[in-house]
Amino acid sequence: MKRLLYVPVIHTSADLGSISMAVTKRGIDDLGQEVWDEHQKTVEGFWQAILDYFDTQDVSGVKIYQDGMVAEDEVGEKIVEEGVKQGSKNYELISNLLKRGAVLVKTEDFQLLKRERDYLVAITQAKSLVQKLSAFIKYKFVKKSLLKKRDKFIVKRMDATLKHSEKAILFIGASHNVKEKLPNSFQVTEIKDIQKVREYQSLLPFYHRYKDRVEELAAYLIYPIRLCEK
Repeated sequence: MKRLLYVPVIHTSADLGSISMAVTKRGIDDLGQEVWDEHQKTVEGFWQAILDYFDTQDVSGVKIYQDGMVAEDEVGEKIVEEGVKQGSKNYELISNLLKRGAVLVKTEDFQLLKRERDYLVAITQAKSLVQKLSAFIKYKFVKKSLLKKRDKFIVKRMDATLKHSEKAILFIGASHNVKEKLPNSFQVTEIKDIQKVREYQSLLPFYHRYKDRVEELAAYLIYPIRLCEK
């Protein structure tokens, strides 16, 4: 079997590059400063739990697949270090794993990733409400299709590069459906329950309506990870 530790991630502002300020502003506008700050604390706690877990693991020779990673070897490592400089907890963890003997593997198709990012940038850079709405509609029209294509590429890439009995870690946004598309040759262990991560993200915009459930899910996200791998 190909053994895979599946890490459904919540992206921080540092992971979003040029669109981070727009995302932050929208979050504050929609939720209010206090709730947004609590969300940021939850995300920090979520990543700390993951960092603490991997500090206890032997990762020598383990292959690393990363959401958005379009290179490997020296170029891939430079991308990781740039992410660390920007304050990304995700890339901070990967940098630590690489220093301990893990191996970074190209995960995504550059052209697919660029297409999606171009749509998002068009939304954030729109100079009028009409332009913003137009850009948003265009992105919404292609979003699911692009995500499916990205997932298909990721699965194909992982299946081709991970050998029988090898171990890997996949860091992937919770909106992706990579796990459901993996062949039976993969033995998957979730670091955090994907469905709970997705539920937290889907309910957060409606925090004031689902306050108790969001806070319950937030507590789960930051709770220390205890796994018994098969």
